[in-house]
Amino acid sequence: MAQIFGTDGIRGVANTELTPQLAFAVGRAGAYVLAKSSDRHRPIIVGRDTRLSGTMLEAAIVSGITSVGRDAVSVGIVPTPAVATITVSTGAAAGVMISASHNPIADNGIKFFGPDGFKLSDAIEDEIEALLDWNDFPQPTGEDIGVASLGLNLGKHYYDELYARAADLQGLTIVVDGAFGAAYQYAPYAFRKLGATVHEINCEPDGRRINVQCGATDLRPLQARVRELISAGEKHVIGVAFDGDADRALFVDEAGAALNGDHVMLILARDLHARGELAGDTLVATVMSNIGLEKALAAHGITLLRAPVGDRYVLERMREGKYVLGGEQSGHIINLQNNTTGDGPMTAIALLSTIVRTGKTLHEMASELTIYPQVLVNVQTSFKQVLDNPRVRKAVEEAERNLTGNGRLLIRPSGTEPLIRVMVEGDNQQRVEALAHDLAECIRQAASVP
Repeated sequence: MAQIFGTDGIRGVANTELTPQLAFAVGRAGAYVLAKSSDRHRPIIVGRDTRLSGTMLEAAIVSGITSVGRDAVSVGIVPTPAVATITVSTGAAAGVMISASHNPIADNGIKFFGPDGFKLSDAIEDEIEALLDWNDFPQPTGEDIGVASLGLNLGKHYYDELYARAADLQGLTIVVDGAFGAAYQYAPYAFRKLGATVHEINCEPDGRRINVQCGATDLRPLQARVRELISAGEKHVIGVAFDGDADRALFVDEAGAALNGDHVMLILARDLHARGELAGDTLVATVMSNIGLEKALAAHGITLLRAPVGDRYVLERMREGKYVLGGEQSGHIINLQNNTTGDGPMTAIALLSTIVRTGKTLHEMASELTIYPQVLVNVQTSFKQVLDNPRVRKAVEEAERNLTGNGRLLIRPSGTEPLIRVMVEGDNQQRVEALAHDLAECIRQAASVP
């Protein structure tokens, strides 16, 4: 069997690549590996987003879990970070989230959390994968078969974490774009509970529209609604958009401008640093974060460490160095003071609380970051070896020489989709656009040659 675990669990088109049969095998092998040394009645928590294929895959995964004598507790539609929190808070043996995050509707995915709430290491994923075709799993009968149940009101554990460090948000007006995904009720409820005035868009559990021209993958509807409220005379209007499973968040400020994860990391890092809570005076980001973030942090005595793309690699670097804050330009923010994984609602509450504490506007704080021109072009291909093509390698070397001293070049295969991502950053917009598109076309042509 080909390797199925990517940089963020398993992803694929539901019912063709990610079949119920595979989900059953993954549930069975995952339960065996993750829970074999714990009490058999310590359950495995199972959550999902709103995708139409979610219930199908949930049934298969739960069947796999219970078939090896482990109990499963389904918590329904919840954000990915809620599964991590509930797993830890209830003393569960493991957690499973069924979601493809920001991917298209047809896709779905499976990601595991250990009993500590962290995503699995490569070694444990390899152990699970090696057992997918194993034929010697225990086959308990009678009272030894695992039990599947519904976890009523377990979301309270996640709400408790959201409120633990939050400020009173009274006086703020928040527009929430739920992306028709897992945050559709959690985020608006939490913001209202903290005192904010909340306007909702795309906050319905509609798996037919998850991530479609909305949420963190398309901020235009959120910007339009924020600007509409501003024009109507509303004060202190801020927009927040989540992706399908709500493990990331992006924002629109009081001027209607879109902000990315670099803006958020700068603001949160400065706030923690000012309060003496930024361990090692260091923020961990990825190679995709803009060089402007590095310069803005340095001006405040904060070091930026870069990790490979993927929140798991950010987390690895954070845990190695005992750092508390890290994230990605795409809006995955990890604050180990609050949770063990990327957490969109938590990020939003932390950012909004910073606004309240400092008395500054989001626009004012974000304006400190000067964004250097950065162009990202995706080339549709699953042929990752195209990057070894001599013609492609020569084009890359020439582009790097062109950028020396004035920018950066990053070309990498996506860990979650059949894409080659070409990123060019520099001090001249026209030049980086030309280089990015020329490199993408070179890769596209090389990938099309048999």
